[in-house]
This record gives sequence, structure tokens and C-alpha cells, in this order.
Amino acid sequence: MNNIIAETELILNPNGSVYHLQLLPENIAENIIIVGDQGRVETVSNFFDTVDFKVQNREFVTHTGTFNGKRVMVISSGIGTDNIDILINELDAAVNIDLKTRTIKKEHTSLKIVRIGTSGALQSDIPVDNFVVSTHGLGFDGLLNYYLDLNKVNENEVSEAFIKQTNWNNNLPYPYAVKGSEMLINKIGFDLIKGITATAPGFYGPQGRKLRLTPWVEDFNQQLTDFKHKENRITNFEMETSALYGLGALLGHQTCTVCSIIANRITKQYSKNYHVAVEQLIKLVLERLTK
Repeated sequence: MNNIIAETELILNPNGSVYHLQLLPENIAENIIIVGDQGRVETVSNFFDTVDFKVQNREFVTHTGTFNGKRVMVISSGIGTDNIDILINELDAAVNIDLKTRTIKKEHTSLKIVRIGTSGALQSDIPVDNFVVSTHGLGFDGLLNYYLDLNKVNENEVSEAFIKQTNWNNNLPYPYAVKGSEMLINKIGFDLIKGITATAPGFYGPQGRKLRLTPWVEDFNQQLTDFKHKENRITNFEMETSALYGLGALLGHQTCTVCSIIANRITKQYSKNYHVAVEQLIKLVLERLTK
């Protein structure tokens, strides 16, 4: 049986690095921070003790260095679960596939990956400039439906309860729900607000915003706010977490999302200067991730 991964499946650059991220295995740290905004990469790496590697290709910017004596890296994903699909698969390929022989390594490397994001709250009791850690990613994006083993990581009770409570439209992608890493959630978010993070495949209609086009359900945000399953509620809305949690679980990596709340969709409040809170969150995550 031929176990060699074809060149069309795993595309490498002339220097042997993975195609989009342009990373070699030695460029990757075990502790990884993901940000959406390319400009935020430098904001994070400015807190590093040292920076010894930088690369940029398209929206993927990487800085690798050290913090508190541990090797860390920060990488930007851009917006959306489609970019997370590229990022997580290529990070995994760089550490768990021998890029020279194009064969899967016998020994698996598990990365610790924390997304630092900005988000809109869906509960009136979550003030702007507070931090929310995601217990689950609830995906409306459909990405994980393209992978065979979704059923192995999907929290079926959460998905089915959501479908029932919202009378989910069958023409839309199946809303999958995946837990984050309990280890990372407890390590980084032990004293933070916790809840399910809803992940949308767009910023306007998929998040219930109405400009010149009408969303498919005009009270969608209220449905999310009202959703309850056991002790779980939906705390916030963004565009990456479901894919991060789903792919991370399938590939055997530890994943966690922590968001700074820059707006409350229920109370209609918006942060007066969310950059301050984001920098506070960056410092908190770096300290706790490397502790």
C-alpha cells in the first residue's frame, strides 16, 4: 500500500515549507496564539522576550520566539473558518507529517493553540471589555461537515437541542458543536466568563445584521440568546472557533478561544476603546499559557 501523500494533496514550497503558511517544522512552537488580524501579530510578539523568526504570506503572518523561558509563536488566520481550515491543517502537517518523505509520522505531536479574538456578546449580563472563554464552538459554517469523522467529536445533544429549540432550517448547514480543550480552558479561563461561542460563516446576514438585505431569520440573535441546554448557554458570536475546535479535536491538538467582548448585541453597547482590553487579554493569555 502506498502511504506517500501526493504532491497535489500536500503542497510544499521549493524550500520544503507548507504552502500557505510557509513554515518548516523548526519554525513552529508548541505554544501557539492565533489572531485574526495580521496587524495584531506584532502587538502580541512585542510582549515576547525574544523573536527569532518572522514570515508573511497573504493573510498568514507568523512570529516565533520566547516568553517566560518557553518557545511561543503567534500567527494570524485572517477572517473565517475557511482560513482556519488552511491554518490548522498546515500546522498539523508541519509537525505530524514528514515533509521530506510525505508520510505520516509514527509519533504524534499535540500543539497547544489559543485563539485571542474579539467578539459580540449575546447575553445582556456580559459587559463590553470583559473576556469570554469558549467551552464549545457551535458552527453554522458547515466546514466540519466536509470531514468524515465529525460524529466522533460532535456534541450531538447540543446540536440536536439547538436544532429543536430554533426550528433550524434544513437548507442550512448542520450546526455542529465541539468542546474546547478542558485543560486549556481551565488553565487560561478558570476565572473568566464561560459559554458556547456561536461561529458564523459571515459578518452580516449570518450574524443577523440587516443593511439592504434581510437575514433569513430576523430574530436569529434572540434565538441564540434564548438557547439553553443543561448548564450551557450561548455567550457570544464570532467567525472562527467552531473550525478551530473541530479540527483541533479531530487532529489531536489542544484548542481554546478567549475573546474580548467589544460589543453587546443585546444591549447595543460598543466598547469605547477595545484595543486596551485586547492588550490586557494578550498579556493574560501569554502569562497563563506559559506558566
